[in-house]
Amino acid sequence: MNYTSFITNVLQETSEIASDKFGKVTGFTKGDDNNQVLTEADLEIGKLIVEKIQKEYPAYNIIDEEAGTVDNGSDFTWVVDPIDGTSNFANGVPTYGIMLGLLERNLPISGGVSLPYFKEIYIAEKGKGSYCNGRKILVANEKKLSSSLIAYGIDGHQENPSLTYEEIKILGEIVLKCRNLRSSNSVFDLMTVVNGGYGGFLNKISKIWDNVAPQILIEEAGGLYTDFFGELIDYTNPLQKVAQNFTCCAASPVLHKQLQAIIHR
Repeated sequence: MNYTSFITNVLQETSEIASDKFGKVTGFTKGDDNNQVLTEADLEIGKLIVEKIQKEYPAYNIIDEEAGTVDNGSDFTWVVDPIDGTSNFANGVPTYGIMLGLLERNLPISGGVSLPYFKEIYIAEKGKGSYCNGRKILVANEKKLSSSLIAYGIDGHQENPSLTYEEIKILGEIVLKCRNLRSSNSVFDLMTVVNGGYGGFLNKISKIWDNVAPQILIEEAGGLYTDFFGELIDYTNPLQKVAQNFTCCAASPVLHKQLQAIIHR
């Protein structure tokens, strides 16, 4: 089944909402760890996406970051992140995006991401390649990590600072081996890997909705998308994994191998 038109239309409509509200956020709430931020735009966009899915694909399951889950007993599950990089969005920083991915059982088969500020919509479907605004795109063909920009998303562990210090050691090794480090800590970084601007992206703290759409885009652009330590990501029984932490290492195959060598060393 072709999901491209549906995903494209949803992302176009929700991008208009996000663009209209960007820079106009008058208040937002923070989660207990102060890393999680929620705005009215998250709720409005999430509600609209869920409504469109239920109208077009009423038998499919849904996971939405804000609304929770809809279990229809289907093999297909839509995974929605209304605004990824909400802290950026709420503070008037343009590196945020909207994500919509589709799992068939435990495999990503289609997905899309919009970067509203940049007027870019990324679309991918299994076996059909990745596209940005209709143009086919590929991950970087650079062979050397030392010549590549690498993005790394990192959050502090105020509840256990030692975890942050340990992660900083790995980050330091990567910084010393790559050309330079970048970080918006949002899907903007992943899309810059998809279009070849960055050589790779890593993150040790995320949720299922942060991964499904970017994974199919990275893979269809010729890259590898694994957990932080190079293992396949397990989406089995996705409705049961809403609270689970996911990690990520996304890069071209040759750079992914070099990043994994640093991590495992």
